[in-house]
Amino acid sequence: MSAQITELIDKQDTAEIVRDQIASILRVELSNQETLADDANKDPRLWKLRIFSERANAWEQYLGAPDQDTDDATPLVNVAFDRDAFDEKRSDIFERQATRATFHLDCYGYGQSADDGGSGHVAGDGKAALEAQRTMRLVRNVLMSAHYRYLGMRGTVWRRWPVSRQMFRPRLEDKPIQNIVGARLSLEVDFSEFSPQFTPTTLEYLSVTFKRESDGQVLLTTDYDFS
Repeated sequence: MSAQITELIDKQDTAEIVRDQIASILRVELSNQETLADDANKDPRLWKLRIFSERANAWEQYLGAPDQDTDDATPLVNVAFDRDAFDEKRSDIFERQATRATFHLDCYGYGQSADDGGSGHVAGDGKAALEAQRTMRLVRNVLMSAHYRYLGMRGTVWRRWPVSRQMFRPRLEDKPIQNIVGARLSLEVDFSEFSPQFTPTTLEYLSVTFKRESDGQVLLTTDYDFS
């Protein structure tokens, strides 16, 4: 064997960093939206979302039928890497591989059936669908803000774009769950992956402590610079 890699491969791929960056942006900005809503004398709970990463069934916490006005009924977002495809024409065989990745942002809403104050009732599945759509609206508006045209990773990320929105119902034992509805925003991101011998561009984030609870919920502290 004529050559060996002389350094330990002890790094994340850019796809993993971008996934965590998306979750971080949502966590920071939606917390800020709660503060802005409170300052505007609006109910901050309408901007309260819980952010998860790589969870297939974060919605399970709704199965205990929590009261609609409790934190356990708060809408959820799960950020997950789905797939990517490398572009040979924009890459080289030594240092950098250009790729376009798809990330799924699954937004879950929960609803309880209730009397409407008249002769009828509000269906729980209808309320859940509206909550899922409202959550997806917040997520899209945050990520497509001009502040995040490169997801805070200019020099590594070149483009982010929402490619589709789709409603779905989680299933349990192959049956749809009545009071839980999902809305999927699929986001394409173009970026570079780097080989071990090449030092990638420094990200715009100065300091990020990314924390994930045992259930996949994202908690973090961050300090970043858009200069």
